Amino acid sequence: MSSAHLLARTPVPPSRLPRVGTTIFTVMSALAQEHGAVNLGQGFPDFECDPRLVDAVTQAMQAGHNQYPPMAGVPVLREAVAAKIAALYGHRYDPGSEITITAGATQAILTAILALVHPGDEVIVLEPCYDSYAPNIELAGGRVRRVPLTPGRFRPDFDRIAAALGPRTRAILVNTPHNPSATVWTAGEMQRLADLLRPTNVIVIADEVYEHMVFDGQAHQSVARHAELAARSVIVSSFGKTFHVTGWKVGYAAAPAELMAEFRKVHQFNVFTVNTPVQHALAAYLGDPRPYLDLPDFYARKRDRFRAGLADTGLDLMPSEGSYFQCVGYGGLAAHRARSEAEFCRWLTTEAGVAAIPLSAFYDAGFEQRVVRFCFAKREGTLDAALQRLRTALSARSPG
Repeated sequence: MSSAHLLARTPVPPSRLPRVGTTIFTVMSALAQEHGAVNLGQGFPDFECDPRLVDAVTQAMQAGHNQYPPMAGVPVLREAVAAKIAALYGHRYDPGSEITITAGATQAILTAILALVHPGDEVIVLEPCYDSYAPNIELAGGRVRRVPLTPGRFRPDFDRIAAALGPRTRAILVNTPHNPSATVWTAGEMQRLADLLRPTNVIVIADEVYEHMVFDGQAHQSVARHAELAARSVIVSSFGKTFHVTGWKVGYAAAPAELMAEFRKVHQFNVFTVNTPVQHALAAYLGDPRPYLDLPDFYARKRDRFRAGLADTGLDLMPSEGSYFQCVGYGGLAAHRARSEAEFCRWLTTEAGVAAIPLSAFYDAGFEQRVVRFCFAKREGTLDAALQRLRTALSARSPG
């Protein structure tokens, strides 16, 4: 062995995220694959998107849209996004200065936080919450202020939010429809948020990736519907979620020009810009609103099929008002109520053959409520196979 090999070493710097390991989604998906389980854990569809959308990408490539687009996104797509928001929520964003196309919603959230949060600033997150929020805040040098949604009901607790607001509060992250609980904010709750923030300079980062999946005749309460909130908010949404193409990783952010100018400063040095032919394809596809207007009924049918199949399993079905998730309680199953949520999910995956996600994974301190989350964005055959496995595995439960 050479002396160079003997002297070689890899420097190990202090971790920027020392508490972060492999996400629960990766862990459960790997366990599902290992045991041949139906994966209702990670939130992605197992069915194909509209062939017209794939054809539109091909056509864009053949038309020569294969080089860098403008940093903020191709103008025709930004115009289509602005038109969609105006038609649905009544607020008109300027496509030139207030809409930016991003490499998925996760990048948009990180970019918004890096652009707007300074070291020492506090950011309020409402737990349970998507697992990228807190690490994003920590990367920006901010401090995470965790405020729980009401246990079991998962509604915003405005008294606790008010108590968390302080002189260092820079932003609050709001997610509706909510992942993981599948609850949807009401117009009254949005108004209470506006009332609470009115005397402050707090910015709202609104994660609205499931905006087109709101059920039972409810309307999605985008912050864009509320003039006061729109004036202080960055809205994030996802084409991947809306059009069943999560692997494309394309989304967008909408914000007042003053906030968007700061957002773009970070965006240009983060990803710079996003896949050109996909942007052109999405712009063409958005010309027909039916694919996203039909989503509530499309996913409500899947939700109802899944809920009906769970009815005789002994699991407690919690409301699923929006998104493509269904949370269930297992406290009524005597054979399992002593298990932690992670233990129950492991049992479901290895013994029942169906993967789920423990709700405790969405809390920093691992709050246990005997609740797990399923994703029903699956083909009917996938859902039926999962339901059969669950009924078989849980039919031997002890009464309780």
